[in-house]
Parts: sequence; C-alpha cells; structure tokens
Amino acid sequence: MPDNEARPGAPRIYLIAAHPNWAESRVNRLLVEAARALPHVRVQDLYGTYPDFDIDVAAEQESAQAADMVVLLHPIQWYAMPALMKLWCDEVLGYGWAYGPGGTALNGKDLWLVASTGGPEASYHPQGYNRYFFDAFLPPYEQTATLCGMRFLPPLLLHGARRADPDEVRRHVDVFAQRLGSYPDWPELEELGACPVIDVPTSDRPLPNPNEAR
Repeated sequence: MPDNEARPGAPRIYLIAAHPNWAESRVNRLLVEAARALPHVRVQDLYGTYPDFDIDVAAEQESAQAADMVVLLHPIQWYAMPALMKLWCDEVLGYGWAYGPGGTALNGKDLWLVASTGGPEASYHPQGYNRYFFDAFLPPYEQTATLCGMRFLPPLLLHGARRADPDEVRRHVDVFAQRLGSYPDWPELEELGACPVIDVPTSDRPLPNPNEAR
C-alpha cells in the first residue's frame, strides 16, 4: 500500500483550521502541513476556502458528519477562536442537525482542540496578566461538544508560540502528527466516558416563525 494511501478502516478525521494570516504563523502552518501528509485526515483551511465568510453549510455538514473526529486548529485570539471559526460553529452546528430535536448528526464523534497562545503559560495564572489558568477558557468548547453529543478530548496546546524556539515547535508538531496518526488508540480515551446525551426542550428553542421579527 502506498504511503499516502489510507489503510482500510482507518478513522476519518476532519481538521478545520482557521488562521487569518498564514504568512505570519510560526506553529499552526506547520501543524497543517503535517496533517496534510496523513492520508486519513481531510484538512479544511477556512480562511483560504471562505475568504468572503460565505460558508457552504451543506458541504461542511457533510464533511463533519462523515468524520470520526473533528479537529479545531487555531491560534487563540482574545481568549477564543478566530471569527471565521466562530461563524463556522454558528452556521454549521445548526439546531435540528447538531443538537435539539433530531439533531444527532455528530453524536458519538470526538472533538479535539489544537490551539496556540501568544502569551507564555505563566501568563495564564491568577498572578499573571491573563488572570486565569487557561482551563478557564475551555468551557465553551467543551459545552459545544457536549450539546452536540460529542466527546471532548484533552486539548493539545502550545503556549508562547510567538517566542517558542524551533526545537520546541518541532517537538510540538511531532506530537501532533503522532496523535493524529495513532487516533483513536490514545491511552487516555479509555478513561473518558461515553458521549453524553443532552435533551434541549423545544420550549427553550421553538422553531422560528417567519412572520415574527427577533
């Protein structure tokens, strides 16, 4: 079997990458290059594909539903994901498709966050200028996964990406590629429970009335 051909039964991974300026990326660009070399990983460059922010929702839903694991790869910007990735979540993870009545398209899948920060790890501390441990910024990701019936995997983070030395960056990329290549055979996954089932009452999110303005 050629090196660039996926083995039969290999898990399907949909990696969604968002970086507003790849030319300035020291870490995420290398991660994307490593992911593209793996045959069972499909890479979607959001800013390259949708420079006008006009997301093809049907195509994205098809790709996400076909995957066993969805990866969100991006730099942290203002303690969250870049704007286009947030729009992807807003439009693709629709009510009645990803959550709510009939919204089971992603149930049982895994969600993995791969992110980098400009500030060093020490800055994410009550005595640091970011004032909180980085874990404090993860609940929106985890709850998004939970609402969609997905398992939120332990994130892969690189702090201080702007000043990380080349050897540290290379090691980080190697770990990332190894993790993608070995999924789902990660020892820690045995300790994670099954994906939760969340009921969203229709009374909390009624279907929109086209005659009513919100």
